Amino acid sequence: MKAKKRLLLLLSVMLTMSLLLAACAGGNSGNGGNASNAPASTDGNKEATDPPAEPAEKIELDFWTFWGSETRRPIIEKMIADFNNSQDRIVVKHTFLPWGDVWTKNLAAIAAGNPPDVIINDINTVAQRASSKQVVNLAEFLAKDSIQSRFFPELWNTVEFEGEAYALPFNTDTRFLYYNKDAFAEVGLNPESPPKTWEELEAYAVKLDKKNGSRYERVGFYPNNWGNWGWDSWMYNADNGTGFVDKEGNVTINTPNKVEALNWINKWTARLGESTVNAFKAEFGSQQADPFISGKVAMINQTATFYTQLRDYGQDVNFGIAPIPEFKEGSGHYSSGGGFVIEIPYGAKNPEASWEFMKFMTDVQAQEYWAIKNFDNVANIEASEKAATNAELDEKGKMVYSEAVKNLKDTKIFPIPEFAPDFRSLLNPQADAALLGQKTPSEALEQAQKEVEALVKANKK
Repeated sequence: MKAKKRLLLLLSVMLTMSLLLAACAGGNSGNGGNASNAPASTDGNKEATDPPAEPAEKIELDFWTFWGSETRRPIIEKMIADFNNSQDRIVVKHTFLPWGDVWTKNLAAIAAGNPPDVIINDINTVAQRASSKQVVNLAEFLAKDSIQSRFFPELWNTVEFEGEAYALPFNTDTRFLYYNKDAFAEVGLNPESPPKTWEELEAYAVKLDKKNGSRYERVGFYPNNWGNWGWDSWMYNADNGTGFVDKEGNVTINTPNKVEALNWINKWTARLGESTVNAFKAEFGSQQADPFISGKVAMINQTATFYTQLRDYGQDVNFGIAPIPEFKEGSGHYSSGGGFVIEIPYGAKNPEASWEFMKFMTDVQAQEYWAIKNFDNVANIEASEKAATNAELDEKGKMVYSEAVKNLKDTKIFPIPEFAPDFRSLLNPQADAALLGQKTPSEALEQAQKEVEALVKANKK
């Protein structure tokens, strides 16, 4: 009887275990695994664990310039580094190409369909590149980022073709009269009263000339291609800041004031003598050999950046600066300028990213940095004004830079029209003939006027 009870108890335990195992097996069958792998909670509130997002691939831009000197290359590369560090989407690298190669290689790269992303280019030839589809139209970018007002108006005019912009102005230059105050005092001229007109300039120059017998030891002034100024700039100055060919195709070469400008230069050559002019020009050099720094010339037309040579090599030169003397009293102290733009070559792969870089390079911070480190006139108005008072400049530097900023209002830039890209090849030989005495200025400019008018008529649509 006892044995029978033990057997029944054992069968009962075995049956219970079988039911439990069956229940466990049934519970696991829907989960595809055993109970130990089941989730701790099945209420639907458990957060999913997403895989880490892949970092966005950075856009790389190739930026071409001709700034490879020991002075300028570190400056432009610091500006590029500042842009790269200002955001995490775009990386710009700098490619330096020599002055004679950068633009021809750019054209070849455009033709091959593999241009740089951004390039520094000549300010006077934007229209030619725009008309030839070598540069990207910026209209769609400017519609979103209206930044035209940051630039000097004269500079903005140079980047437009048929009413739309194809580049952003980057830097420019201007010229004024440097004069030696000690030389002025030596001959009884007021060192604080520089010449204001062509007539005064001539009178001052005669007083400042210094001769030893028939040999000139010092020339007061000579107008043509001494310093950074030539016959063409005098023609602009005389003719109310008017160039030779405008955007509409008007040719203004043979005008009475431009003829008088060439006659005026010839009078200077006749007074000094060609031998003196050529001898002094042959001795011109840079640094201490510059004729103004060495004291061989008492007045000279030069760019604002000429101050850096005076600062570094002419510390003893007591100089002053003044606007370019005007043709007649009240006619205007017109100066001439040039410069460079930053643009996107046609066919660039990432124009939107290129635009972001261009905006940065022409904004206040970058432009002020370029201005101070290079002592260079920049296109951004606010940056120019800030640079004029920057603590990094000495007092003379501040004086020159602030005068340069003021001088930009009278500085004219003359872009070359797309329909007359080589008009200077017709004008220059005629002007040279007039200055060499082979033709009268009137004859020479009349011939140049006819030839350039014919060129415009043949090419202008």
